[in-house]
Amino acid sequence: MRAIISGGTKGIGLAIAEQLAGEGYDLALCSRQMHDLLKTQKRLQQIRPDAEILIHETNVRNKQEIKAFVDFVRSKWDRIDVLINNAGIFISGKITEEEEGTLEEMIETNLYGVYYMTRAVLPAMLPARRGHIINMASIASIMAYPNGGSYSISKFGLLGFSKVLREELKPTGIKVTALLPGATWSDSWAGSDLPYERLIETRDIAKIVSSILSLSDSADIEELIVRPQLGDL
Repeated sequence: MRAIISGGTKGIGLAIAEQLAGEGYDLALCSRQMHDLLKTQKRLQQIRPDAEILIHETNVRNKQEIKAFVDFVRSKWDRIDVLINNAGIFISGKITEEEEGTLEEMIETNLYGVYYMTRAVLPAMLPARRGHIINMASIASIMAYPNGGSYSISKFGLLGFSKVLREELKPTGIKVTALLPGATWSDSWAGSDLPYERLIETRDIAKIVSSILSLSDSADIEELIVRPQLGDL
């Protein structure tokens, strides 16, 4: 099996990459920093020495860079089984107070990046009439997240995109899942003095992704909410 993971070098993306590499997947990872990609490639090949780990420096805010990444992957692989749209950005603030341009940055990353990546990858999935697209939404996709103004707007949009994509792809055999985690130990929470058990572990999200991908062709988890045991922060 072959999977693309955007933002696959840190946090949830890295945990998913480690989980899938250990399960026998070949992976194509993109990130904005080549040194992070090289470090992750080495780490994953230590988990499974025979794994094929493709890496490509890509800013998902840039449509042309996304196209170059997917073209690179398709030059190496004749099919893509899984796309995990994980790359995202969180900038805290209220919409009445945040800096000019905050909304644009998060919409371009958290929504447009997923849109462009999905459109670029689908031609490699459609002929096989199977595949799975997992979009990393958020609890902020269904509630106004405190101090997360434009972030919530972008994630509401991502959930809407996932719903539309699911309806359009039903006849094609390609599954679509929107995964909505609550607060998880990603880079967004680096340096937090909260108790470790107060947030979700990234490996839990990775295990959930693995379980979603293990279902038969007859079942699709459309949306899945995961919260910390004690609830939202």
